[in-house]
Amino acid sequence: MRLLLRRLRPLSGTPGFLSAASERSFSGSPPPLPAARVRSAFVEFFRDKHGHLPVPSSPVRPRGDPSLLFVNAGMNQFKPIFLGTADPRSNMASYRRVVNSQKCVRAGGKHNDLDDVGRDGYHHTFFEMLGNWSFGDYFKEEACQMAWSLLTEHYGIPADRLYVSYFGGDAAAGLPADEDTRNIWLEIGVPTHRLLPFGLKDNFWEMGDTGPCGPCTEIHYDHVGGREAAALVNADSPEVVEIWNLVFMQYNREVDHSLRLLPQVSVDTGMGLERLVSVLQGKTSNYDTDLFTPLLHAIHQVCRHTQEGRMDVGQVDLAYRVVADHVRTLSVCIADGVYPGMSGAELVLRRILRRAVRFCVEVLRAPQGTLASLVPTVADLLGNIYPELHQETDRIVDIINENEAHFLSSLQQGSRLIERVHTWLIISFLPAASVAWSLHRDLGFPLDLVDLILEERGVHVDRQELDRLIAENQKVALELQAGDRAQVTLDVLSLTELQRLGVPHTDDSLKYDYRLAEGRYVFPPCRATVLALYDGQALVSEVSEGQRCSVILDRTCFYAEQGGQSHDQGYFTLYELQDVLFPVEAVVWAGGYVVHRVTVADNLKTGDQLQLHLDQVHRLSCMVKHTATHILNFALRKVLGASVQQRGSHVSADRLRFDFSVKGSLSVSQLQQVERCVNDIISANQIVHSQELPLQRARGISGLRTVDEVYPDPVRVVSVELPVTELLDKQSDRQTSVELCCGTHLLQTGAIEDLVIVSERQLVKGISRIVAVTGQEAARVSEVMT
Repeated sequence: MRLLLRRLRPLSGTPGFLSAASERSFSGSPPPLPAARVRSAFVEFFRDKHGHLPVPSSPVRPRGDPSLLFVNAGMNQFKPIFLGTADPRSNMASYRRVVNSQKCVRAGGKHNDLDDVGRDGYHHTFFEMLGNWSFGDYFKEEACQMAWSLLTEHYGIPADRLYVSYFGGDAAAGLPADEDTRNIWLEIGVPTHRLLPFGLKDNFWEMGDTGPCGPCTEIHYDHVGGREAAALVNADSPEVVEIWNLVFMQYNREVDHSLRLLPQVSVDTGMGLERLVSVLQGKTSNYDTDLFTPLLHAIHQVCRHTQEGRMDVGQVDLAYRVVADHVRTLSVCIADGVYPGMSGAELVLRRILRRAVRFCVEVLRAPQGTLASLVPTVADLLGNIYPELHQETDRIVDIINENEAHFLSSLQQGSRLIERVHTWLIISFLPAASVAWSLHRDLGFPLDLVDLILEERGVHVDRQELDRLIAENQKVALELQAGDRAQVTLDVLSLTELQRLGVPHTDDSLKYDYRLAEGRYVFPPCRATVLALYDGQALVSEVSEGQRCSVILDRTCFYAEQGGQSHDQGYFTLYELQDVLFPVEAVVWAGGYVVHRVTVADNLKTGDQLQLHLDQVHRLSCMVKHTATHILNFALRKVLGASVQQRGSHVSADRLRFDFSVKGSLSVSQLQQVERCVNDIISANQIVHSQELPLQRARGISGLRTVDEVYPDPVRVVSVELPVTELLDKQSDRQTSVELCCGTHLLQTGAIEDLVIVSERQLVKGISRIVAVTGQEAARVSEVMT
């Protein structure tokens, strides 16, 4: 075990894999840089020498992107820029050159490194991606020059250890070789025998089935050196690893799989911090760097008295790596509000936790609580750059301990359950893969554990069938999440074409244009002009009766779905033909344009004048629920304390849903206190104030509640009872509800009438969901309950 403190055993490769030469960084070089300095030097290089704007990492929970379980690349938070959908009023819309270190998780979904973790020295479920981006600024030449300069001159990596791959073309796809990039590398000084062409699989990057894409060039590092290692590039060799990928976004993948040139080219680069640190610290395994050695030492301190006499050192090495990796992932995810659960990202995190617990218990023979005891070490290692790890340490420890206790209890019953399943399999002749998947999906047993126990009993699990069930489940989940939003949202080329044609952004300020008159809300009429039509593939000048299309107007009173509030309902009529209705099926926001999806009842063309008819009952119901949600958020914090954090919400005409962080389910007494607090504010008929402010000034408001969103600048501030100006000037010490919010709200709280909480439950340990109703529905529920 003393060896584990110095270095984990070699993973694979030739004898003498870790030679004295390869253990050192580079001959004659100064002591290796600590990881924290490697990270900061990357940001400083692009900020100070090349004018890039440092942007903080986004949380690992994707912002409004149902196609992802986790943020798995540095570019994820910038997808609105690549897709042309960024709010033109937001800071993001002004980005040209950007640099950052992004928290990433690759477990589940398209990019899944979970099964590889621990078996080699360079795959991780959580990692940091260093990246620099150009949005319509520099392109291939500058990107390659910057990358080579940073690696060879500033980090001091010998050029003779580096190999470069580029896109070699694909005749079947009609794509030529990226000769521009090849020539740039030759001019920089990369010799031809180290400049290697590869195909679509390795050197052509795509965001998804559709959208921006392009060729990429990768820089690879030879850990051994002093030889020709071109044959090991892209060969899954631990000796020659990719360290940096430079993607050149120049095409758009269409629905029919064809490629069209983008009107604006961009650069998206990504370099794993862990791999870079291993290179600069002269280690062939990332686990031997200072990003992991304190964790390995902490594991050893807990387990050292339990390992004596154990012979399977390889399994122990594997366990150390798995536990060190997984506790980092758990800590980062929980700090960002992703808790172990039963579906989506939460289910993946639960599997990661249970895999780590298994290795702690079964291999390391560590006492219960070992996994959670490592969280402070993770916070010490990463908390300076990601301060939420320090802020959420206690919560992370509690959630890991609670989930571990529950899993260990399940494991005690596991052998008996699987024994019964084994008997059942013999009698029923059911496929073992289906049963294994059910145990995994429904009861949370790790697949490898089920596989192992069944194998011990002579039952073979068909791995291909199991993989098919897993892929089918993932496909269904993604389809359910994605819905049909793609049918209404314009693609990047159409959005760019709108801008080229000078089509102005939609004026949607009329969504806030309503007033109270004699106790009733009055919504003024709205007349608008059709500026553009989109048929699902391209902008068109006219659509025919019965055709579904997206309509862009010069102005609208319809609220586009965002901020957790459902879109408005209603219909259009032609101004001169009021008896023909165009029902509005969906309303979304895209790049400054409000996009209305309709199925046209008559021919519709650009330039037509429309009368917009808002479903006022539906709108008012949404306003009631949205204002009630703000008050509920305030009441929860008042009753339960400042640690309550919003984790999600949804407002529709019939009910509101609010997710928040809390250690356990609320008691009946606490729920009653929350309801009383909300209804006291409703009864007082307090005024609801709203005001637009510069984003930076708004963030200075005491007691302000925000969520992880990209806010426009200026931003709308909504407060209850106290005017926003009073909160800004700190003229009052009274607490009230105040949030950044683009939604539509009541002008006075009395219209809510009443709020009743109809359910409260824990979605996962640490996150509760409240569903509530208001008004007459609340009165009916109250009658039933009494």
